[in-house]
Amino acid sequence: MKIPFQTTVQLLLASLTLAAPFTATAQKKPAAKPANAESAIREADIKRDLFALAGDHFRGREGGTLDELKASVWLADQIRATGMLPAGDDGTYFQWFNLQRTRLSKSSTLRIGSHEIKLNEDGAVTAPTNASVNAPLVYVGTGSASELAKVDIKGKAVAVQIAGAPTDGISYRRYVSGKFVGQAGELVKAGAVAVVFVSDPKQQALYDHWSHIYERGRYSLPGAATTRVVSTPPVVWLPASAASWVQQAGQQLTAELKVESFQYPSVNIVAKMPGTDAQLKNEYVLFSTHQDHDGVRAPVAGDSIYNGADDNATGCAALLAIMRAFKQQPGRRSALFVYQGSEERGLIGSTYFSAHPTVPQSSIVAVLNAEMMGRNAPDSAALLGSTPPHLNSSDLVRTALAANQAGPKFKLDTEWDKPTHPEGWYFRSDHLPYARLGIPAIMYTSLLHVDYHTPRDEASRIDYAKLTRMTRWMYLTGWAVANRTAPPAREPGFKLER
Repeated sequence: MKIPFQTTVQLLLASLTLAAPFTATAQKKPAAKPANAESAIREADIKRDLFALAGDHFRGREGGTLDELKASVWLADQIRATGMLPAGDDGTYFQWFNLQRTRLSKSSTLRIGSHEIKLNEDGAVTAPTNASVNAPLVYVGTGSASELAKVDIKGKAVAVQIAGAPTDGISYRRYVSGKFVGQAGELVKAGAVAVVFVSDPKQQALYDHWSHIYERGRYSLPGAATTRVVSTPPVVWLPASAASWVQQAGQQLTAELKVESFQYPSVNIVAKMPGTDAQLKNEYVLFSTHQDHDGVRAPVAGDSIYNGADDNATGCAALLAIMRAFKQQPGRRSALFVYQGSEERGLIGSTYFSAHPTVPQSSIVAVLNAEMMGRNAPDSAALLGSTPPHLNSSDLVRTALAANQAGPKFKLDTEWDKPTHPEGWYFRSDHLPYARLGIPAIMYTSLLHVDYHTPRDEASRIDYAKLTRMTRWMYLTGWAVANRTAPPAREPGFKLER
């Protein structure tokens, strides 16, 4: 049927009128950004994973033991279930490295007068050393200048009372550690051939807990400077029960201390989710945590398994949840997930991985580290690496702060990131080796608490709602970094204070 010319024109004008708004809208519409998968991070999943990892079955996951390896295999199975690809050595999820352990041998002996000191039972030597001592013991009270002026300590063993120490466990450990290095060093410079610290009676419970940390000796990577054994005057720590007899005059201290050193394996667990962008998939946002804790040690209130629920099963469960989100929706950049072994032995796994990464070191654009994220006030947290001199990328920190405002809106504590804070918290987790290499690095944490490094750090004490919000905050930061075009800029002139 032939349509009249006038009708044809009217139809054509009508179609142009209808098409015009659609065409204009299409021209103005920006390129769609991939939607994040924050909803994939579920509290129930996090709680399930954390209870499993922080249970007695893994016996505290001590670095370099079969318990750490057993926990690492369990984690690799969970990682495989998320759909992440292996990114360790030889097509596996694992990167193996050796620990060098240096400790006093069991043949070492220590005696004060008629008292035989069974090492790691009746007292502790605070650092492995080869030493042969046979010297008179002199008691100098608290070791004040006035007390030392009354005694010639050259060539003698010196006993010192630890008094006036803090009553909380965390500060007390820092206090006595400072004594063992600072005050003992001054006494040795003055001629002492051994130093014996005796606990204040008020601090006996703290001695019972913290003295065991010296039993293991020292750990490092093979060939590190800390593996060298230097023959120095021994520093001994005794319980308060020794105070009465240590003060007796005319006693002799005899010690035959021998050091042994050996290697055994630990492991990093490494997985990845490839990015979707043809170019950016060759760059990585690294999500970091550690799977080890303190293992089985001296019992406290009848419990000898240090399960490390907050330290750091929280980080382990968080990374599994973030993996599920990246599997549901990959970013433009690749996501790299690293569980670093033997963190509690001195950041050894992260030191090794940062020096021997399984991807090119230059391809790591940012490190987001999870360390103890499930305790303290529900609305508070901290972002370490956000305050100079620890700030090595203002760009990355701005991204993290924006993610906090868009998500959980935590009130952020900045005190613990300051170089003047007595805990030196910035230097005690796995972001540090990467920051030293100049890689933008930050740490997500809810900070220390009274159960830190005690058997009371149990899964039942975790605030799971808070941990879920911490996990989402970390994810949203990483998601933003994974999808921006430019990597986070590095801070010019970045230099740590130590």
